[in-house]
Amino acid sequence: MTSHIYRDVILEQHVRLFRGAMGAEFLFMDDNARPHRANIVDECLQSEDITRMDWPAYSPDLNPIEHVWDMLGRRIGARQPPPTCLLELRRALLDEWCNIPQDQIDNLILSMPRRCKACTASSGRHTPY
Repeated sequence: MTSHIYRDVILEQHVRLFRGAMGAEFLFMDDNARPHRANIVDECLQSEDITRMDWPAYSPDLNPIEHVWDMLGRRIGARQPPPTCLLELRRALLDEWCNIPQDQIDNLILSMPRRCKACTASSGRHTPY
């Protein structure tokens, strides 16, 4: 993904609208991927009055969705027999996605304040999460 695509697709089409729905307390979380830190992205966020969460330079990816993707990957990897073509993989992904317990996702979201504190306390280095 380029910084232009990130700005035009992610920020303009999704984040800006979500921020409008959430109001002034909205705090945007991204990471230190190059496209996220480009000048055009900074300018876009400033023009939309979107506050970005401070993020340590070498922090682990704490975004809860990354952990959901990991759960999904593990569930697909445990399937017997494993998917053997794209159609089977698509069906397996949809099936496993629907079967991830909502309480696991809720727990990931609820863990964010303590995960962010641990990451900040370690200056972005290893955390137990």
